Amino acid sequence: MEFEHSSVLLEATLDALVTDRDGIYVDCTLGGGGHAVAVAERLSPDAWLIGIDQDPAALQAGKTRLTNAACKVSVAKGNFRDLGDLLDELDVPTVTGIMFDLGVSSHQLDIAERGFSYMRDGPLDMRMNPDESLSAHIVVNKYSEQQLTEIITNYGEERWAKRIATRIIEARLTKPINTTAELVDIIKKAIPAAARREGPHPAKRTFQAIRIEVNNELGILRDAFKTAVDRLKPGGRICIITFHSLEDRIAKHTLQELAKGCICPHDFPICVCQNKPKVKIIGKPVAPSPDELGDNPRSRSAKLRVAEKV
Repeated sequence: MEFEHSSVLLEATLDALVTDRDGIYVDCTLGGGGHAVAVAERLSPDAWLIGIDQDPAALQAGKTRLTNAACKVSVAKGNFRDLGDLLDELDVPTVTGIMFDLGVSSHQLDIAERGFSYMRDGPLDMRMNPDESLSAHIVVNKYSEQQLTEIITNYGEERWAKRIATRIIEARLTKPINTTAELVDIIKKAIPAAARREGPHPAKRTFQAIRIEVNNELGILRDAFKTAVDRLKPGGRICIITFHSLEDRIAKHTLQELAKGCICPHDFPICVCQNKPKVKIIGKPVAPSPDELGDNPRSRSAKLRVAEKV
């Protein structure tokens, strides 16, 4: 199946990100290339677009779609936690703009074999990088009840986390839990019927939590955002698209921290920290328009945050 992904908040991201048609831009989550192709269309032949992704299918799709770009294009396989090293390998000290689209692509969700979807039966996998050793199968079948409860509570914000973890432990005593459909069935049985009739799909929060654990999605964000800001030229922009409250909170707090000046205690008579703001926050978070929500319901929780290097 072709790698499909609907680019969220596309125009708002382009307007915020592209400040110099001749600049160097990095898409840290290349995916199917939706944002990258649109960025390339705004750049001159003298510009350079760098795409990074850890998913080989995404990388190949993005590379193919950027074949006809007028600007110089480079693609690199890797996790954006290694942004600094990847730029060093390309001999790029600073760039004009960097973007992160932290959503899971439609392709990853829709291909049953990737194991991300609670709507399609497939093997328990959920690895964005198939070369990594930790998979959803290991999390579900090897983690302790306490570990599962904490993950589902903290990453899924699921009120029934303890019940779900208990049911998982009980089920795997009989046989391993091998498929997404088996896990969905366990989750449904753990959640009271009245609760299942309200809100999103009953397995959504648990699947989100396991996916975050498998890919260490939250653990790498703060350092990645800081590295990105360090590699921006003055006046360069960082654009971050988030899709749930946990990652948005990290983006918000990291940018606020980087936008701070003095961090001395309030009762200090003079500043001794000599801390200077690294960025200024540009505008308020941008949410999808009603038209975009109608075209792409998966965008409903998206937020775009933008900051500029000072």
